[in-house]
Amino acid sequence: MGTSHEIVVTVNGRRYERSIPARRSLADLLREDLELTGTRLGCEHGVCGACTVLLDGEPVRSCIVLGAQADGRDVTTVEGLSGPAGELSPLQEAFCETHALQCGYCTSGMLIAAEALLQETPTPTREEIDTAIGGNICRCTGYVQIREAIELEAGRRAERGGEPVEERSPREPDKALRDG
Repeated sequence: MGTSHEIVVTVNGRRYERSIPARRSLADLLREDLELTGTRLGCEHGVCGACTVLLDGEPVRSCIVLGAQADGRDVTTVEGLSGPAGELSPLQEAFCETHALQCGYCTSGMLIAAEALLQETPTPTREEIDTAIGGNICRCTGYVQIREAIELEAGRRAERGGEPVEERSPREPDKALRDG
């Protein structure tokens, strides 16, 4: 029987206290213990990017980070990008507008990578966008629409004075975007 760790982690602004097995990944903590299934598991080796979340504002592959490493830290998942009632964020809306998703499997990781980029570099170049999403594998869209979505939202944020979220769409969120 393995050891367990008592952790306190803030996920999407909500504080959680849990006792978790020492070898539980952050992805499994999010998906199994906290029932936040928007974080996808693809390769489970840190290669595909589907499981990307923000850990203290930095994108990480949650499949290769231990849940215990999140103790005392802030985690943002794709669910944390949406508004309080589940409405889409402007970045998620931009993904819809540019058709930057097809099967939706990589979408949560792409959204998190894009959000991290836009927080760090509000008006990224195409090369900076390609670098930011380069570690996330998408087999459906060919990345063109994903790049367009990020450029669209970067332009809109610039028009709003750099603010990431001003207004939320009143329409029902697309489940693939809301839950990854």
